[in-house]
Amino acid sequence: MIRSLYTAATGMTAEQTQIDVVSNNIANVNTIGYKKQRAEFADLFYQTMEYAGTSTSSTTQSPTGISVGLGVRPTAVTKIFTQGNFKETHNNLDLAIQGDGFFQIQMPDGRIAYTRDGAFKLDANGNLVTSDGYKLIPNITLPADTVQVSIGTDGTVSILEAGQTQMQQIGQIQLAKFINPAGLHSLGSNLYINTSASGDPIVDNPGSSGLGSIRQGFLEMSNVQLVDEMTDLITGQRAYDAASKAITTSDQMLQTVNNLKR
Repeated sequence: MIRSLYTAATGMTAEQTQIDVVSNNIANVNTIGYKKQRAEFADLFYQTMEYAGTSTSSTTQSPTGISVGLGVRPTAVTKIFTQGNFKETHNNLDLAIQGDGFFQIQMPDGRIAYTRDGAFKLDANGNLVTSDGYKLIPNITLPADTVQVSIGTDGTVSILEAGQTQMQQIGQIQLAKFINPAGLHSLGSNLYINTSASGDPIVDNPGSSGLGSIRQGFLEMSNVQLVDEMTDLITGQRAYDAASKAITTSDQMLQTVNNLKR
């Protein structure tokens, strides 16, 4: 009975993790470029009273043995990098990646971060920056007299300046991809940094080396599906309730034992 108390407690802890992950997904349902997370679990080791194959007589063996599990533990919270839905914005500085890849962002400390959030703005010097003011890498700077910006699916940036009749190319946007994007470390603010698990970035022009293409005037929204998240939330809640009932039942059994009289 004491074993069941601790086993059920691990179940409650695991389901709390599940609900935390689902809640974060629901909270970010409208976050640009957000990728949903999935909690994963594994059973703990087993207490074995009799191994399968143990002799039960001179001519017979135990076909299954006796093993009792000791609960569950979280093993990973994995980001799912499936494509989110596109939203047309008619803003020439909004960019979406159709396919694999991340925009490269220069952090204030000099590190390169990566994002799927393509809601870029201009700073006071005409540089393309994120909502937090971090520069896009390679740096793209628009002249002050720019009247039109065109960004191709291959990342080429062309502008039309006041008084001119022809577009001129001023830069090239590049994307990065990773062998294991789930191994990226989330910084918040829609940013990731690479780790030893993700591998080093593979950088190239959009449309090359398996990288996706760029769509100007669109944003990639979250890939969270509310129906799935609500289903997971209900399942997690019911499993949490069931684990708590197991603790209550074990407590009642212990109380019965304590109340035994000669």
